[in-house]
Amino acid sequence: LGTSKDRCGKHRRTIRTERKMKHTLVTTLVVAAVSAFHVEGFASSNRGQAKLAIPRQRSVPMNHAPVLSMSVEGDFNPDAISRAKEEIESGSIKARLRALYKFTRPHTIRGTILGSIAGTTRALIDTPGAISNANWGIMLPRAVAGMIALLLGNAFIVGINQIYDKEIDELNKPFLPVASGEMSKRAAWVAVVASGVLGPIVVYNLFPRLLFKLYAFGLFIGGIYSVPPIRTKKNPLLAGLTIATVRGFLLNFGVYYAVKDAVGAAFAWSPKVSFVARFMTAYATVIAVTKDLPDIEGDKANQIETFATKAGVKRVAQGASLCLFANYVHAILTGLLSAPGTFNPVPMIGGHAALATMLVLRFRQLDPDSMSSVKKFYKHVWDLFYLEYGLYTLI
Repeated sequence: LGTSKDRCGKHRRTIRTERKMKHTLVTTLVVAAVSAFHVEGFASSNRGQAKLAIPRQRSVPMNHAPVLSMSVEGDFNPDAISRAKEEIESGSIKARLRALYKFTRPHTIRGTILGSIAGTTRALIDTPGAISNANWGIMLPRAVAGMIALLLGNAFIVGINQIYDKEIDELNKPFLPVASGEMSKRAAWVAVVASGVLGPIVVYNLFPRLLFKLYAFGLFIGGIYSVPPIRTKKNPLLAGLTIATVRGFLLNFGVYYAVKDAVGAAFAWSPKVSFVARFMTAYATVIAVTKDLPDIEGDKANQIETFATKAGVKRVAQGASLCLFANYVHAILTGLLSAPGTFNPVPMIGGHAALATMLVLRFRQLDPDSMSSVKKFYKHVWDLFYLEYGLYTLI
């Protein structure tokens, strides 16, 4: 009897420990998501509540094009870019590091980090005993190494794009470090090559061969997106498939598979993982289309065919919004029609209904004739993308 009581007590302590760890993991993701929104236009009030911040108006000299004033990364001041170039020329290490950070396209980094945290949290929650029995002394360093490998892959893809799109970015994104002159092409190549070498080395030595092959495949299709003569970005369909595959499927599947392997559990397609793979692949496809909305002038000048250059900003924004809304309807119906207990109905149904409402409100604010409004709309598409990872841990 005493042995039975000891086992029951140990079992209850294990359950309590797992619940505490799950709560901590979910809280961590929520904090990360709020941090991302703080950068993207949300600020904290004095009482600690999140509220929408009114963007500060910055003075822009009349001889500079207004396209410099805002992008998905935030607000940009041409004078600040000029000062940064002067600091770099004077040898400032801090200014060089800022340029390198901009080179990695921070809004894509946030998506990668949130996707990694959400996928890890989901895999641990789905695996009974994984949290309480895990060897954290081994798993945490491995998780950090995996995150670094993903960020290096991210830097490789967005970096090589900036090298080959320098002339286009001088019109569309003159604030990017290669286009603005804050980073030379030589320095950009050093960063790209280093990322393209170190990332695969980390994955090859620490993770299963399947993940190494998928990682290498992601780098390959991410590279040929920008590199001639293939340059898949010139074809709207291939460009969309590339971004959807890398950011929609490979990231979410890869992280979940890696965590399952780390805790010694067999991989299986759970309803939640299947759902997020479908949802995020569709969402990333829309991002692949809407990313061209602010770039329409430069793409036309360089004869880059996109849906935006062919159909115009208004039609593409309408089509993208309809696709995202249909994606949210698909999520809600998945929650309603699945067997009881498959999903948590509050975040699965109510959460996606709330995000669909936010999408409609953001679209109604869009003025297709205003480039500032178009860029703000594209930024909101990314904001909703970040929030989806919060729901992923709760569904």
